Amino acid sequence: MSRARIGRREALAMGTLGAAGAAIVVSRRTAPASVDAAAGASTGVVRSAADLPVLATGGAPSVAGASGWLNIDDGLTDPQRDADLAGRVVLYDFWTFGCINCRNTLGHTTAWHDRYAPDGLVLLSIHTPEFDYERDPDAVAEFVADEGIRYPVALDPDKVIWRRWANRYWPAFYLYDADAALRRRHFGEGRYDEMEDAVRALLGVDPASPRVDV
Repeated sequence: MSRARIGRREALAMGTLGAAGAAIVVSRRTAPASVDAAAGASTGVVRSAADLPVLATGGAPSVAGASGWLNIDDGLTDPQRDADLAGRVVLYDFWTFGCINCRNTLGHTTAWHDRYAPDGLVLLSIHTPEFDYERDPDAVAEFVADEGIRYPVALDPDKVIWRRWANRYWPAFYLYDADAALRRRHFGEGRYDEMEDAVRALLGVDPASPRVDV
């Protein structure tokens, strides 16, 4: 779906709010990049998993409770998902299709999936709406198809998963290693090379192998 079509959908859905409502649509609860540093991001060159901090242990919060899933493939068929994710490097991405900051990250998330899924990365997207028009599952599915998003998308219209994770931002990224330890998190746009470095390190990708080209 193009930005122009998103704009028309937003205008239709939010029209009764007038100019103030339109301002609300673009005023998302996104965090500045500095929040990432405060959250314990690594500094310097990441050459291996040992260069990344361990931010939390004990596993990621469950993603059970989604109202539906998009892009489920043969390797990830259990709607509860937790058992499927055990022993995997998983990048969780909280977003909503009406958020411009989220849309700006899609080139990177789709490229990471395409490049690193063969190496074992699971990119799992949780679509949690902020506004009512973003709750429509058909609208989410249309956007996902139009944007060529191929990784699994959990539909979280009632913020069940969002609240379980105590998440506060769109977009929000949480990277877990194969031992279910949180190794990196980032809120908002930017720092794409650092996230890719962390993904490559946790997957044990050959440093000489190609990176994504966005």
